[in-house]
Amino acid sequence: MTFSPKRYSEPNKAAENTCRPFGIYIHWPYCKSKCPYCDFFSQVKPHINQEAIIDEYIKELDFYYDYTAREEVTSIFFGGGTPSLIKPQLIEKIINHIARHWCISPKVEISLEANPNTDDGTLFLNLKSAGINRLSLGVQSLNDKDLKFLGRTHTLSQALKSIDHVLKTFDNHSMDLIYARPNQSLKSWQEELQQAVSFGFKHLSLYQLTIEEGTFFAKKGIKELEEEIAANMYRQTVSYLREHNYPRYEVSNFASSQYESRHNKLYWQGDNYIGIGPSAHGRIQTQAGKIYATTHPCQMENLSPQDRAEELLFMGLRLQTGIDKTLYLNRCGIPLDSFINQPALARLSKMHLIDNTQTHLKLTDKGFLVMNTIVEQLICPE
Repeated sequence: MTFSPKRYSEPNKAAENTCRPFGIYIHWPYCKSKCPYCDFFSQVKPHINQEAIIDEYIKELDFYYDYTAREEVTSIFFGGGTPSLIKPQLIEKIINHIARHWCISPKVEISLEANPNTDDGTLFLNLKSAGINRLSLGVQSLNDKDLKFLGRTHTLSQALKSIDHVLKTFDNHSMDLIYARPNQSLKSWQEELQQAVSFGFKHLSLYQLTIEEGTFFAKKGIKELEEEIAANMYRQTVSYLREHNYPRYEVSNFASSQYESRHNKLYWQGDNYIGIGPSAHGRIQTQAGKIYATTHPCQMENLSPQDRAEELLFMGLRLQTGIDKTLYLNRCGIPLDSFINQPALARLSKMHLIDNTQTHLKLTDKGFLVMNTIVEQLICPE
């Protein structure tokens, strides 16, 4: 298999006049098993017609092309579910179909989420040949006891083999871990962090375990780790990774600027993207300023400037750099300073939870620990 999109080097004059990234998200909802903490839409179906599903995805791509033909694709992201279950030749088919329609940035980021339980020894080489240039590996824990607790169907030994395969195959890569697991200590998490850093991944995504309503964990009465211990783990994580060249650029993501996830930054910065597949969604802002929220299958709904403003506030504050006020105005048509609750802003600033400058609004280190509360106060009237 060889990935050679025909339009990779063709200049797109329309795209040259746009200054914003554009991404395409491909959602694959199928998994080998359902993790007990997962509240995302996913299904366990061992026998499915992958070819037929991909053909439907291509029809969705064709539909959205009519609304986004002037865009230049800067990122493609295969998420899930477990998209590493997709046959590599079908991944290649989607990538090449996108390249035949849209213009593709020469620096395009094409990511795929993979689980160690799908690694057959040749998977990652085949994915690279199909066009994937960034691999995100869902390890979640670096000990067998917690892997079993989290419902992962791979062992630590399998994870370490997959880590080796990923690092040898790709130049751009990421690893996911879950912390604040019940009964986890600060010491054990510190040891896990040290091991994670030692691998040499370019990017780390570290998520605090939360028990979401409707999940197996919630039904079984599993309790989250004590709040103060979890907060200390987060402080420890940010500090340790900062010292080891993994600065926080988003609340749960750590990497040098060169290896920040370009695709995920689309969401946090309010750029255009389309979502393909079950439970995928997108945001399209036309040149006339009209904003569409898109959902599967091919549904487009007008999004009010106020709803978009609220969404951008929550998403933008997740970033270490915070919200660029000029971009915010361009994305929703409402000045940030007129949208947020000014008395609440003054109070939060005095508490050193948020920094407000002429150009940006961003959280402090203390503010990241109570981000949701800050957003609620900034949105709600006094």
